[in-house]
Amino acid sequence: MSRPRSLRRQLLLGILLPTLLFVCVNTYSLHRQALAALHTAYDRTLLASAKTISEQLDVRGWDEQAELRATVPFAALEAFEADNQSRMFYRVSTLQGELISGFAELPVWRGTIPARPPYAALVDFYDARFRGESVRVAVLLQPVASSEGRGMAVIQVAETLELREAAALQILWDTLARQALLLAVVAAVVVLVTQRATRPVRQLSSDLQSRAEGDLAPISAPDAPRELQPLIAATNAVMLRLSRLLAHQKRFVRDASHQLRTPLAVLKTQVQSARRGDLPPAQALEEMGDTVERATQLANQMLALAKVEQLRQQGHVPVARLDEVLREVALELSPLVAQGDLDFGIETAAAPVRAHDWMLRELCRNLLHNAIRHAPGGSELAVTLRAGADQAVLTIADAGPGIDDELAARLFQPFSAGDVRHGSGLGLAICQEIVQALGGSIALSNRRQGERVRGLDAVVRLPLAHQG
Repeated sequence: MSRPRSLRRQLLLGILLPTLLFVCVNTYSLHRQALAALHTAYDRTLLASAKTISEQLDVRGWDEQAELRATVPFAALEAFEADNQSRMFYRVSTLQGELISGFAELPVWRGTIPARPPYAALVDFYDARFRGESVRVAVLLQPVASSEGRGMAVIQVAETLELREAAALQILWDTLARQALLLAVVAAVVVLVTQRATRPVRQLSSDLQSRAEGDLAPISAPDAPRELQPLIAATNAVMLRLSRLLAHQKRFVRDASHQLRTPLAVLKTQVQSARRGDLPPAQALEEMGDTVERATQLANQMLALAKVEQLRQQGHVPVARLDEVLREVALELSPLVAQGDLDFGIETAAAPVRAHDWMLRELCRNLLHNAIRHAPGGSELAVTLRAGADQAVLTIADAGPGIDDELAARLFQPFSAGDVRHGSGLGLAICQEIVQALGGSIALSNRRQGERVRGLDAVVRLPLAHQG
């Protein structure tokens, strides 16, 4: 399993690597610019040396017959040699390359004067090799005139590059030192800012770790940065769902242990009575079968109640047709309708709702089963489903005795059946849980004619699903 990535490391790499790349490019560029600036500065020295030599020239004869003479001592160039770090060489020749004075092994200039020379003189600068060393050479075409003649001299002055390279290297090291200091400052700032920015996260982690086991209260962090607020809100939403699930699980365990204890105790008593022969075998088996059936129904309804909460927690909810589910459930319960000799009528309209198919089936089955069970034989049972602009309204109207006001106040609570001999009291509780999970409402009301109760209406309202 790979280790979690460090936010501090990601920030350091994300900031320092591009900065380091920029520093390298910038340092290289500065080094090139420094060399160019040094060449410009020291080229002036070479040009000054060449002009100094030109002042020592003399000529006899005119133009092509001119004879140039130079009286330049080698020591004349020592004034231009800086701190003995560089050495200078010169050569004076005619346009044809004939040596007049200086170092004969210095290569003859074969270039051309730029169209726009950098100085007000016929000068050219170039790099060359002399005596195995790199040199910078300045070439000056200098007209020489006297009372005895006129001619053109080519003056070459070469300088070794030790001083220039030393100065450029010093500039480079100074630049690198400043850039390294900059990188260190950036790294320190990133570490400090990251440490400060992640302090609320560490504080939240410490608060959560110090909580008591089972404490799912929402996180309260009003001083946390805005960037953390969505995470805190999402965490609180998850904790709220967990809290609901935990409460539902505790309630389910409590109810199961309480409600299943009674039928199991009854079944144990019936088994013991049958062993003693207190009742005829057929009657004893029939009573045990009734007890097992009620316990099975109770267990199934409790599992159904738990399943409603499970489906409530699922994110995606499909669209189902309530009218189609209602007709299918009515068809399944038709034997019970026939057994009660009920005048059954159903009228539906298209009603797409956002719900799981199982939830709609369980809702319709419980409501219809309750209505069939409480409707007198031969009475009327009407089922109507209408769809309005934004909601579907399901009405199940039976001709039963209705409910009294005291029972109506607690009828949707678990295990609050009106007749405990024929139900566990979970059917309507399941219906209410389903309706609330779907964002709807359910109500039971007596249908009256004057002061007389003519039956009971179960009305369910669910929001319609608007499909784009």
